[in-house]
Amino acid sequence: VLSHANKLIAIGCFCIGTNQVDLTYAASRGICVFNSPFSNSRSVAELVIAEIILLARQLGDRSREMHDGVWNKVSNNCYEIRGKTLGIIGYGHIGTQLGVLAESLGMHVIWYDILPLMPIGMSTAVESLDEVLAEADFVSCHVPETPETKNMIGARELALMKPGSYLINASRGTVVDIDALAVSLKSGHLAGAAVDVYPKEPLANGPGFESPLRNCPNTLLTPHIGGSTEEAQRMIGIEVATAATKFVNTGASINAVNFAECDLRAIPSTDRTTVRIVNVHQNVPGVLRQINNILADYNVNKQISDSKGDVAYFMADVTVEDTKDINTIYEHVTAIGENIITRVLF
Repeated sequence: VLSHANKLIAIGCFCIGTNQVDLTYAASRGICVFNSPFSNSRSVAELVIAEIILLARQLGDRSREMHDGVWNKVSNNCYEIRGKTLGIIGYGHIGTQLGVLAESLGMHVIWYDILPLMPIGMSTAVESLDEVLAEADFVSCHVPETPETKNMIGARELALMKPGSYLINASRGTVVDIDALAVSLKSGHLAGAAVDVYPKEPLANGPGFESPLRNCPNTLLTPHIGGSTEEAQRMIGIEVATAATKFVNTGASINAVNFAECDLRAIPSTDRTTVRIVNVHQNVPGVLRQINNILADYNVNKQISDSKGDVAYFMADVTVEDTKDINTIYEHVTAIGENIITRVLF
């Protein structure tokens, strides 16, 4: 698809994940990809809080029994969440909001992240993933999909969790070994789990969902709806559309997924002689020298360049007194052998 999209310069993914786009190939074509890493944080955090309470009270099983016509009033192994320990794996935008909400309900919050971060509220950072697993009554995963996080919760990690504890995954489907989780639930080692994401997910709504977690005891399965609220969808639309529009109009690549993040202060609306040169090129030695040689005869007000992988991004504001020079600059820059896309913005 992308190989035939000759006029495409930006893609907006109205979600956090960008698995549906070949990011490396898009960058090699000069196509900038944006997502929405922040807008659904509150919605996901609220879902996890709901799941913690549902699991602690076994409400998923009780509701299913009532729909089946079975009255089963029990209190055994049903708990309040006040005073329990929540362990958060990944203390980013969602993890921090989840911690604040959990503390407001009387939970003790510990967390682990590979980055040194400032704790919020009374939460406590721990030294390792194993420490979170060993101490927490509820473990909630909030990490991105990377080679390092694939199956980061497997049979070994599940065995480290406290007997009777609970696991929640609302991050990426590859983070938890689903088969190992099913074994742990059926054996009774874990008292319950809530899963919103899966290694393989259906492409459309309807029947046909299969998972070894189906019919596991006290297990909440939801169809990747962590960020599926009216509020989150509205904010996602605004965030992605704003980023893509700014990239098209000004060249700013802030919050891009597959491009280096570059931006320049705006050209004043009263300035009629300055144009912005935006260039995507192969990240090899000598390209910047060629571009700057082309611009050497003009007044370059400001410029910035950065690279990500094999693709580099360049922006420069240039004063051009004669409009014919605009075409000259454009033609010379696009003639560079390593050029991918060049745009001139007014």
